[in-house]
Amino acid sequence: MGERTVTSGGEVLRELLAEGVSPWLDGLHRSLLTSGTLTRLVADGRARGATTDPGVLAAEVSGGTSYAQQLSHLACRSVPLTTAVQALCAYDLRTACDELRPVFTATQGLDGHVSMDPVVYPGGCAGALADAAVALHRAACRPNALVKLPATDDGLAAAGECLAQGIGVHVTGICSVQRYEQVVDVWFAGLERARDAGLDLSVIPSLAALPVARIDAEVDGRLRDAGAAPELRGTAALAVARLVYRQYEEGLGSARWRVLAAAGARPQRLMWAVGSGVPYVESLVAWGTVSAMSEAALGAVVERGRLRGDTLTGQDGAARAAVARLERCGVSFGEVAKTLEADSAKHRVSSWRALRGVVGERLRA
Repeated sequence: MGERTVTSGGEVLRELLAEGVSPWLDGLHRSLLTSGTLTRLVADGRARGATTDPGVLAAEVSGGTSYAQQLSHLACRSVPLTTAVQALCAYDLRTACDELRPVFTATQGLDGHVSMDPVVYPGGCAGALADAAVALHRAACRPNALVKLPATDDGLAAAGECLAQGIGVHVTGICSVQRYEQVVDVWFAGLERARDAGLDLSVIPSLAALPVARIDAEVDGRLRDAGAAPELRGTAALAVARLVYRQYEEGLGSARWRVLAAAGARPQRLMWAVGSGVPYVESLVAWGTVSAMSEAALGAVVERGRLRGDTLTGQDGAARAAVARLERCGVSFGEVAKTLEADSAKHRVSSWRALRGVVGERLRA
């Protein structure tokens, strides 16, 4: 669609949906459930899905009271630490899935999902990740529950195993076109295994998420350190997103996908993890995508968002030119991806340790 400006307010959300973009809440935790906030966001059409993060859960357990009653019950029963963490996470996942079930039903399973990291000891291997993901999905016992797995070698192996068992996955931390291609291959292979096992492919959803704000932050930092091309700051994430979207289109045009689609499979959707970055919501618009943002960002988009139509389709040429300009300034996108993947791994480990630590403290108290 051609570029244009639309009115802010509720019209922006309707326009996003018309362009094929679903707004999701990023950073779900217990108080958003108990306060009725998620209920209101769903009723207002601001949140058509939700995703969690163990770091956010750790902060809420540490500084809030919404988990106190369940932790008290768990402590009275002398529940082991890992089991207690699993119980807290599974309760949040089940409750959020129930809140979003009307969206899931109304969209025939396109939206209305909730994704959560499996409860696994930090640094778990592929087998441990897959086992933990299966355990969380069983504990949730909801058709709209997704397991969230990192776009690492172990994470992708676990994602393939989950898909083969009919479990929907949300692959996170995709920082390069090359890694996205691997994600697509794992997705295809997992669905093929599920099909061969006689499973219904139409009920196996998948998301592939790019941390767009982190990509820009890393590239912009390198440009600043080199004292180079300030005018190119803030251009990297859009370029990578456009190239990934082109790969997305090519994947859905492949013979391999046509066979799976004929068996009932649904397209894997791209997610832009924008956090509080409202400008990313406006600049990353194309069919079949999701913008995952904080509660504050959801409100900001409604209040002052401006859309310009589809910004990704047919823009791969401009994206390649943007990447070439950045590389001439000394930015290696391969090194950027390695750095971001390493940082993500550290964040996952520290988040799980923090969550286990604070839950352990509360149980002892």
